[in-house]
Amino acid sequence: MSELRAKAQKLDGADELAAKRAEFVLDDVVYLDGNSLGALPANVPDRVSDAVLRQWGSLRIRSWEESGWWTAPERIGDRIAPLVGAAAGQIVVGDSTSVNVFKALVAAVRMAGEGRDEIVVDATTFPTDGYIAQSAARMTGCTLRPVRPSEVPGVLGPRTAAVLLNHVDYRTGRLHDLPSLTSAVHAAGALVVWDLCHSAGALPVGLDEHGVDLAVGCTYKYLNGGPGSPAYLYVRSDLQPRFDSPLPGWNSHAEPFGMRSDYEPASGAPRGRVGTPDILSMLALEAALDVWDDVSVESVRAKSLALTDFFLECVREYVPEGSVESLTPAAHEERGSQVALRCADAGTVMKRLIERGVVGDFRSPDVLRFGFTPLYVGFADVEKAARVLGGLLA
Repeated sequence: MSELRAKAQKLDGADELAAKRAEFVLDDVVYLDGNSLGALPANVPDRVSDAVLRQWGSLRIRSWEESGWWTAPERIGDRIAPLVGAAAGQIVVGDSTSVNVFKALVAAVRMAGEGRDEIVVDATTFPTDGYIAQSAARMTGCTLRPVRPSEVPGVLGPRTAAVLLNHVDYRTGRLHDLPSLTSAVHAAGALVVWDLCHSAGALPVGLDEHGVDLAVGCTYKYLNGGPGSPAYLYVRSDLQPRFDSPLPGWNSHAEPFGMRSDYEPASGAPRGRVGTPDILSMLALEAALDVWDDVSVESVRAKSLALTDFFLECVREYVPEGSVESLTPAAHEERGSQVALRCADAGTVMKRLIERGVVGDFRSPDVLRFGFTPLYVGFADVEKAARVLGGLLA
């Protein structure tokens, strides 16, 4: 047995989260794509079956009250809140990340006030965020200013209305400095919107601690909510009375069943709702969140860093020198929960990895991307993934 395989066994033996693996539906595949789609928690199928057969099939319309369907968006939001460092009553679940980015960004511009007509956006952002920012700028009459996150403090000024940033770069896994960037935006008198898709469930976020204004995120990655599971919207409690959604639907009305022609927004987090919630996906997400009941985000972060450190160590040992280049920062304070490796013919390499039971993903033009979900990924998985990659590139 190689030294690295023996080290992996030792690390797995000391892993306080190792027992969590049994709460997921897994097989012999090394699954390192939880940053795209999380694995299935084992309790979800029965809960979804109950939602379909009993709540929908038997109770039918009564389930809006008797099964708690009506309050699910806020109830599940309160389940997510501790994972992103937020108190209850500030997160509502529903819609897609894209829709919530639009709601948050337009609302931020409206709250910024007169004379502020510029939106700053992360130039390296996930494409959809950029598209939404362009549309929001047109709708609000703002100028759009794309810059790299490190350049944000230098471009802020009296015209800045809102800043849209990603907490973790989806390509490289770089973790951006949420506390200092939030502080810089506030010093300029603007509001910040953070996209947490690649950080929530993988590392501490601290929304309340750092005074973040608005945040959005998906739930199908590290939160394991399932394909297309609903996203969420965070609105800091003191901003909620001023939150002016560009999508005022009946579900966010103060009297949703009053069917009035005039719109009066609900108070609190529910004013972030729009239309009828996607109940089946929402209840699957609620069941998936049970795996977090006895887990601290801090312990997840510690294991995440240990997994990514060990993967990079194994890559150095197994992969021929010069075959790959890590794009992910070595410094812990700058690293999310993934490792991105630049590699020639990366698309073909990833296909061959998958054929050999190691699942990551490929990002054009030349990036192999591996996500490390600490609740079910072990150190033996990490060692095997690097060893198989080394064998392919030898």
